[in-house]
Amino acid sequence: MNAPTNIQIIHGVDGLPAFVVIPYADYIATHPHEDLVPDAVVGLMVKEGLTPIGAWRRHLGLTQTQVATKLDISQAAYAQQEAARRPRKATREKIAVAMGIPVELLDL
Repeated sequence: MNAPTNIQIIHGVDGLPAFVVIPYADYIATHPHEDLVPDAVVGLMVKEGLTPIGAWRRHLGLTQTQVATKLDISQAAYAQQEAARRPRKATREKIAVAMGIPVELLDL
């Protein structure tokens, strides 16, 4: 038998299995994680009023100049795109590529 041994079963008050705990690495390997938004990104959006683009940039430790350089535009032009509440899809796609994240993460 090839049963995994690195899981934990938590029983409910009725004695029946209620939860299964698996190692995080196993979870990531079996579930697509590109749609997970880190708490830090959401926190930047809520607490500091940043757009999704701005929050992701800050979370990734990038400056506006660094992202603008990757996009081959000026920092001022990038700042306008970052401040926009809903930039065009093509713009979001280019910025996502420049940041190295899936574009869906900018569609919050």
